[in-house]
Amino acid sequence: MQNDVIDMIEPTPKLHSSKCKAVSYMIWFFLKFTTYITTAIVWYLYDYFIAFFILILTFIVMGIIRSKLRNIAIPAKQQEYQYSDKSIADWYTSLEICPGYDD
Repeated sequence: MQNDVIDMIEPTPKLHSSKCKAVSYMIWFFLKFTTYITTAIVWYLYDYFIAFFILILTFIVMGIIRSKLRNIAIPAKQQEYQYSDKSIADWYTSLEICPGYDD
């Protein structure tokens, strides 16, 4: 009989310094709200028809950016799990921007 072993997954890193938390919140805000802010600005400046297509375009672009950040920062064994924008920002900040400052 084959033993099925489930690998332990690493928890989302905790950020302790205020600079790392600020960077993480900026990345989270960028991932979460850029689509809506860009669409609202285009709607205000131009037209709702153009804003609709900008909404679709920014949704696709932000999905690609979110995917790239997730693939860079989250370990390969854990990439199949779902992560929120906050978790992706925490992982990226902890491993790429502030690697020596947190536990």
